[in-house]
Amino acid sequence: MNADRLPPVAPEVTATLVENLSPRLRKRLDAAVTKLGARTTRRDGDTVTIEVDDETELRLHAPGGVVATTDAITCGCLLAPACVHRAAAACAAPAADLAPEPVDQPTAEVPDPASVTDLAAASATAPGPVTDPASATDPAPTPALDSVSSPEVASPDQRAAADALWSAGAAVLEAGVDGAGAVTQSALLRAAHTARLRQLPRASGAALSVVTLLRAARAGDPSYRTADLVTALAELLGTAHRVGTSSGAELAAVRGRARRPYSPDGSLRLYGLFTEPVVTDSGHGGVRTWVAGSDGRLFTVGDVAPGGVGRALGVADRAVRLGDSALTHRELGRAGLAVAGATVSPDGRLGAGKGVKAVTARGAAWTEPPLAALWETPPSEQVTRALRSTSRYADPDGGGSDLLFLDVELLGPVRESGGSCLLARCAGGVPVRLTVADDDPALAHRDNVTLLAAAPGTQLRIIGRLVPAPHPRLTLLACSHPSGEGTIDLGFDRLRRADLPDPTAPVHPAPPRPGGTGAHSPLYLLERRVEQTVPAGRAALGMLGDVTAETRRIRRAGLPTAAGLLTALCASAARRDRDLFGRLLPADTDGFASYWLAAARYTAAVAESLCSAAWEPTQEGVR
Repeated sequence: MNADRLPPVAPEVTATLVENLSPRLRKRLDAAVTKLGARTTRRDGDTVTIEVDDETELRLHAPGGVVATTDAITCGCLLAPACVHRAAAACAAPAADLAPEPVDQPTAEVPDPASVTDLAAASATAPGPVTDPASATDPAPTPALDSVSSPEVASPDQRAAADALWSAGAAVLEAGVDGAGAVTQSALLRAAHTARLRQLPRASGAALSVVTLLRAARAGDPSYRTADLVTALAELLGTAHRVGTSSGAELAAVRGRARRPYSPDGSLRLYGLFTEPVVTDSGHGGVRTWVAGSDGRLFTVGDVAPGGVGRALGVADRAVRLGDSALTHRELGRAGLAVAGATVSPDGRLGAGKGVKAVTARGAAWTEPPLAALWETPPSEQVTRALRSTSRYADPDGGGSDLLFLDVELLGPVRESGGSCLLARCAGGVPVRLTVADDDPALAHRDNVTLLAAAPGTQLRIIGRLVPAPHPRLTLLACSHPSGEGTIDLGFDRLRRADLPDPTAPVHPAPPRPGGTGAHSPLYLLERRVEQTVPAGRAALGMLGDVTAETRRIRRAGLPTAAGLLTALCASAARRDRDLFGRLLPADTDGFASYWLAAARYTAAVAESLCSAAWEPTQEGVR
């Protein structure tokens, strides 16, 4: 049985079913989930049936696509409704998200828990010079649009809900992925449901993300990445902590909003840039077409639904759902639109409501105004802007784009540990690595980048998506045609060898490894300890031994705060106090979670700062 074949189950339903189990059955719950996953399922309308055994069937009734009550899960076994099967089915199914979209100088001293908590609550800074930030601040918060006014401080109910989320998140860190089974996940789901009822949709969504990633990790999902769970856990813990310390507009940003409304934006004159395929790990596929306004603002028109890469290839040539325009997505990427009554979401998506009118208009070449202005901004300034939107802990409603617009000279292929990529040189002599956006052979990305790598010396105007790294790096999405006529959507259009100039230009030697300020930073020594906590929990980190050599190396690199956090994190993981009779006291899960959160947020802030600095041109003009 694939969990994707089961209907989503409301978090409170799963939590209630698990809480109603006896202690004996709770111990058997994880095994029951695994056993149930091997059983056959069938769907009949809104009902999914699981064959528990030859004589027993389990049914999940999902009117509207979601199992919304405990009575909607029924079992035919003799112990029902107090059996373990109902809870196991709820735990095996996806969790339904019922709230859609929603400084002192650093020292080498080990910080105390209070200062660590304050540091943990801060968000990543906007990138700047490479320093050792002891704290970070949030980007300017966006007030919630679905409330008349923001309270000065959180209500007692909201504080209690945030405390429950903190405790549930700390329990995940204590147990690690291996120990965070169905019961631990149930506590997170209960806390998420309560937070949603208390008008804390951002924290509730973070908790659901943690549950989803935990399930993926325990199921051996190949798309699971530990770094994603680190980010989700840090977002959960950081948001929960800040509920009790924020006020006014900052509290509104911490609370988030349940809906992401489209707001009126009047009349817009839009110019197509390119179209990219969208293929997700969940089996969804479609396209996203990027357009720019006369003032340089970026907007998107998308069409994504279940279907995978096959749907992405088909939808590219379907008409855009916007007003009366008959343009397809790929045509819009090179044409223009005049829109009246436009509506726009906080992240730049154009609405297609009944009041929106759109007609086809003339487009503009990338070398013509207003599009040409996108390439006139220095790369370092573009990276600063992109990092504000790609930050792991950015305000979800902050908007912005992670696209970069660069004029480059191709240098040729360069080998990396994970394969090879295309090396180019952009303004200021900064070498940038251009990677494939999607390796699916049905898409044209890989073949196009391979052909471009065989044409060193070619000068192109490109559009890419920033990959935060200690060296300049982009995923390549679109480029000007090598002949100088037109543009190429690298996911759909296929270059031919005849399109490339003869390789008569001198081949520039590629650097053997990524350059840049942070390419050899020992920050990874702290990052890996943060990540090691997630799979096996606090106790495993506490058994890793002395970290003096690692902290000494970090201090020599000019990162004393990182050294202090590493020392504090490992010491907290290993600490177990005893009472007067020599018996072990319960571990300080809250204290450890504070140190871990501080380390996770700190490493993210420094990594973004290193990424920004890597794009700064050197005095010599080369790296």
